[in-house]
Amino acid sequence: MHAETEKPQSVKEKGSSMEAAADEGVVGGGNGQRATSPPPKLPLGVRLQVGGLTVAIDAVERRDGTVNRCLYSVIDRLLSARANPRPDGAGVRSYDFTIDASRGIWARVFAPVAAAAPLPVVVYYHGGGFALFSPAIGPFNGVCRRLCSAIGAVVVSVNYRLAPEHRYPAAYDDGVDALRFIDDAGAVPGLGEDVPVDLSSCFLAGESAGGNIVHHVANRWAAEHQPSARSVRLAGIFPVQPYFGGEERTESELRLEGVAPVVNLRRSDFSWKAFLPVGATRDHPAAHVTDENAELAEAFPPTMVVVGGFDPLEDWQRRYADVLRRKGKKVVVAEYPDGFHGFYGFPELPDAGKVLQEMKAFVESNRAAPKSTTL
Repeated sequence: MHAETEKPQSVKEKGSSMEAAADEGVVGGGNGQRATSPPPKLPLGVRLQVGGLTVAIDAVERRDGTVNRCLYSVIDRLLSARANPRPDGAGVRSYDFTIDASRGIWARVFAPVAAAAPLPVVVYYHGGGFALFSPAIGPFNGVCRRLCSAIGAVVVSVNYRLAPEHRYPAAYDDGVDALRFIDDAGAVPGLGEDVPVDLSSCFLAGESAGGNIVHHVANRWAAEHQPSARSVRLAGIFPVQPYFGGEERTESELRLEGVAPVVNLRRSDFSWKAFLPVGATRDHPAAHVTDENAELAEAFPPTMVVVGGFDPLEDWQRRYADVLRRKGKKVVVAEYPDGFHGFYGFPELPDAGKVLQEMKAFVESNRAAPKSTTL
């Protein structure tokens, strides 16, 4: 199926196509083909944003695996957006709540002003190579607003502790604790009765390092917490261009080195050096979950993996999807041949909108069945 030639579909038709594609394992804009031409030309605004982002990353990441937090704090203030309780043009408002002040764990909620029926909840983990950014950073703030509007869900974007000050497994611990906090509350804190939520239709989403966190949080929740959870049920996960790796240099990493924007070998190696335990190699289980050594809980949820054809990490992402399939898990791969790492964060790109529509169809296909009522 090629997204660029696919005719528009209604919501109902789209949901049906997602269910059919799930059997084949591929949706979106491609069927596993590899980029063999130069990257697609990007709009000037996107090129400037990507260029500015990579310059900022390179400015704060030191070769010894540490971050210049003094400079980073300046960049963070420049790029951050405040929560806004007033709805935007799409009717989405936002506010923050604290999960654990002692660890600096908090979340930003994106929600409509009101809803006639309970909405699914998407718990979101931002990217940044485990070492940078927060839910307040402009691109992630924008992605969550669009997720809320396009999917018709309440989005809870989690601020987790950053490496190298807080290495593995801190981000995973914080991600699980955010779910436990919501589960204990039996609601999304601060939301109010005008926006009911369906916590039995809870999804996890995140891109890049956030996609890695999504996998590990989902696996831990399924193995350790789901049987005793009060209200949260993981109905599915969205690892969007997830950050996986290993000591091997894959074909896509070598082919796209110096060609694809955002990710290169040096930046990838920095992220793993900052995040993994001191002395660990990239074959550590946190990074290398793309082989038979990957342990998956029996209740691991349905998964939609987003892969971009100009992402150097695409080989690791496809291997991850293959492992899920071989271990009997429900998995859909959404392919976007022109997608560079992080492409879905730029609404100017047509594929960014297509990803949201595929995610919406996946949510609709995997939501918990409505509870029956007896008279």
